[in-house]
Amino acid sequence: MKGLFSRLAFTGFGPSALSDAAPTLCPIVGKRPSQLRDKVRHSCPRRPGIYGMVDPAGELIYVGKAKCLRTRLLSYFRRKSRDPKAGRIVESTRLIAWEYTPSEFAALLRELELIRRWQPRFNVQGQPKRRRRTYICVGRQPAPYVYLAAKPPSSAQTVYGPVPSGETVREAVRRINDWYRLRDCPQTQEMHFAEQNELFPMVHTAGCIRHEISACSGPCAAACSRGDYADQVKAARRFLDGEDRTPLQTIEREMAEASAALSFELAASLRDRLNALRWLQAHLARVRSAARDSFVYPVASYEGGQRWYLVTGGRVRTSVPVPRTESQRQTTAELLKEVFRGNAAKAPPSVDEIDGVLLVAAWFRKYGEERARTLSLEQALRMCQIRA
Repeated sequence: MKGLFSRLAFTGFGPSALSDAAPTLCPIVGKRPSQLRDKVRHSCPRRPGIYGMVDPAGELIYVGKAKCLRTRLLSYFRRKSRDPKAGRIVESTRLIAWEYTPSEFAALLRELELIRRWQPRFNVQGQPKRRRRTYICVGRQPAPYVYLAAKPPSSAQTVYGPVPSGETVREAVRRINDWYRLRDCPQTQEMHFAEQNELFPMVHTAGCIRHEISACSGPCAAACSRGDYADQVKAARRFLDGEDRTPLQTIEREMAEASAALSFELAASLRDRLNALRWLQAHLARVRSAARDSFVYPVASYEGGQRWYLVTGGRVRTSVPVPRTESQRQTTAELLKEVFRGNAAKAPPSVDEIDGVLLVAAWFRKYGEERARTLSLEQALRMCQIRA
C-alpha cells in the first residue's frame, strides 16, 4: 500500500523563487548516524543555509534552516540534549543535503519555500495542507451578513483574513451576526424590507427563530428598513476592522456582573462568547498589520555586500543585489517601480501567501532593530540616483 503513494526520489531542492542563480547542493551519505555525524564535522562550514534529511527510500523527510549549518546539524547527534523528534529524524536519515544562503533571513524564506514544495512528513510549520485557513466575508445582497469562505467570492463587499479555520472562527462569526442582528439564512430566503411598497399588503413572518429572540433584525419579515440594516452591516465591519471594541467591552461587563451575582453558568457562556470574539479580532489585527508592510529591506550577505528584499503588502516579491554600476542602478530602479506600483497588494493575502506574510512579520518582531534599517521606495530610488 505504501508504494502506491510513494513520493519522488530526492535529487535536489529545486530552483529558488528569490534568486536567479541555481543554488549549489552539498550532499553527504551515511548508513549510520555516526557516519553522517563524522561527515558533517568534516564537510559542513559555519555559515547560514538550509538543510534536508532524506530517508533510505530517497524521500525528503525534513527541511530546516540554520544561522550556522555546522552547529545546527551537529545538534541532531547529541543524544542527551536533542529532543525526541530530532532523534527520530536522524535515525530515519541516510542522506543530508544543504544549500548555502546569503543570510539567516534568506534561509528562513528558502525553508518555507521548500516545505511548501516538498511537504516533508516531519515538518509541521508551513505545511500547506496541515493548517486549513478561511476568510471572513461580508456580503450577499440584498441583506449582507458575515460568513466564511475558503475562497472569497467576487461579490463579497469586504474580505478579511485569512485566519485558521475551525470551530472557534465559526463560533466568532455566529456571534458577530447575533450581536449586530444580521441574518445568516440561505440565499433562497426572500427578503422584505419595511419600506417596500406592495400592491396587496401582506404580513410577512420571519423565516427562523432568530428574529423572535432578538438575534436578527428580520429583513425577511419587513421588520427593519434597508437603511437601518445597512447601518448594522457597517457597524459589524468596524468591529472586523478593529475600529470598534464595543462588543468586547459590553460582554466583559456583563460577564463580571453575572459572576458577581453568582450566575456562573451565564458567566461561563459569556466567557466563551468573549474568547471567540477576542480570538478573531486578534488574528485579524495580526494579518492586517503584517499585510500593510511595504519597504525595501537591505540584508548583509555572508559573502559580503548586501541584498535588497522588496516587500509589498507583507509579501517578499523578489531580491536583488545592491546596485553598484550605472546599468545596475537603472535596472534596479525600474524593478522597484514595477514591484511597488504595479504589484502592490490590495487584496488580502492568499492562503498560499499568508505563511510568508506572517513569517516576515515574526522576523521583525524578533529583531525589532531591523525595522529601522528598512528603506522606503523613495529612499531606495534615491540610492539608485533616480527620482520617484
